[in-house]
Amino acid sequence: MDGFAVIVLAGGAARRLGGLVKPLLPVGGTPMLLRVLGAAEQASPRVVVGPSSLAAVLPPDVLLTCEDPPGGGPVAGIGAAVAGLDGEWGGGEGAVGVLAGDLPFVSGATLDLLRGALAGAPTAGVALLLDPGGRRQSLLGVWRTTALRAALSELGELSGRSLRELLSGVDVVEVPAPAELLPSYLDCDTDEDWQLANRMGN
Repeated sequence: MDGFAVIVLAGGAARRLGGLVKPLLPVGGTPMLLRVLGAAEQASPRVVVGPSSLAAVLPPDVLLTCEDPPGGGPVAGIGAAVAGLDGEWGGGEGAVGVLAGDLPFVSGATLDLLRGALAGAPTAGVALLLDPGGRRQSLLGVWRTTALRAALSELGELSGRSLRELLSGVDVVEVPAPAELLPSYLDCDTDEDWQLANRMGN
């Protein structure tokens, strides 16, 4: 597949973390958002969906956008980012990673694994990582750009729509996380998760 872009979702109210700007919380001394972007450094463009306050910490080559209206949820955020990609990427084809901004241990190797799995499944629209319990990580995946656009178009109004709805009808390649990549799926939804991530270091 030609071309690889990445969308990082860094919005949300983080109610379980007291309303903090969760992607800016540090793990191992580095904000989680910057760790995710570092894992995707081979991608171009990289698009972050989140509040304007994130602009101060983003590398200069990273695009920042927000769902319209704000608070519309992850699917609306993905839609806003795809609109930005179509302008910046010239409507390019290929693949696009869709990642949560609170995955401190995601790595380039994780994305390479997902890209390889998608390339090896010509009819699939997306490759998603599975955690050790066999659960799909809907915000740790690589999509065919054409499939993502089609899935978004099928939904029509995006605000308030769920990731389950976005994936409905899409052929999914499920990729179990190998032992050496097991921390990749760890997201930090709670203070306990964040403390665990810091104990794990890396």
